[in-house]
Amino acid sequence: MKDTHRTGVTHPRRSSCSHKRRHSLAIGIAVLLAGPVLAGCERLPEPPLYATPAQVSDVAGEYTIAPGDELQIFVWQDRDLSLTVRVRPDGRISMPLIDEIDAAGKTPPTLAEDIKRRLSAYVQNPVVTVIVADYEGPLDQQIRVIGEATKPQSLTFQPNMTLLDALIAVEGLTEFADGNAAVLVRKSDTGTKRYRVRLTDLLQDGDVSANAMLLPGDVLIVPETTF
Repeated sequence: MKDTHRTGVTHPRRSSCSHKRRHSLAIGIAVLLAGPVLAGCERLPEPPLYATPAQVSDVAGEYTIAPGDELQIFVWQDRDLSLTVRVRPDGRISMPLIDEIDAAGKTPPTLAEDIKRRLSAYVQNPVVTVIVADYEGPLDQQIRVIGEATKPQSLTFQPNMTLLDALIAVEGLTEFADGNAAVLVRKSDTGTKRYRVRLTDLLQDGDVSANAMLLPGDVLIVPETTF
């Protein structure tokens, strides 16, 4: 009997349609990995892969609102003006009295101040608070996990986030994943670097030396194993 305890997921037998879809996905992942294979991946441990406290503080500043974020806007003692609204793809939101206002690219306090200034034409001394209730985050503040993860998705970066944290969030790898052939793609001012990471060793063997700090904008590519 196959041991599924390591990923916590039991996978049903594939249908022919599912096999075709996975074949197409595998081709896409192969294209993404073509660069690392040809250029060569750097292997752990590599100092650039591990964030220093200074690096973490640099990227862990105040959150910037992005399209798709859900905002709670509170106007003190005015329920009619207080609302919950999602930032549209064009980066704007709509509110009573002031119609539309740019939200994306601003911090919550900055947006609150802009709303206060616009509302001042209609309300005396408004007190405005903006809270990000549910956020997507701009791409440069996300960690993207693609390929043979159980639930491939984009994750909002958190300070001190590690490979293991990301793998827990996507519920591990599928039984078809080649975890030790996974590649972490990271962009910097000096260009793009690719690091080979050992996800199978980390998840199945508990090898903590295979863990590493993540940085905003990292892309983790998990290929399908080849038999």
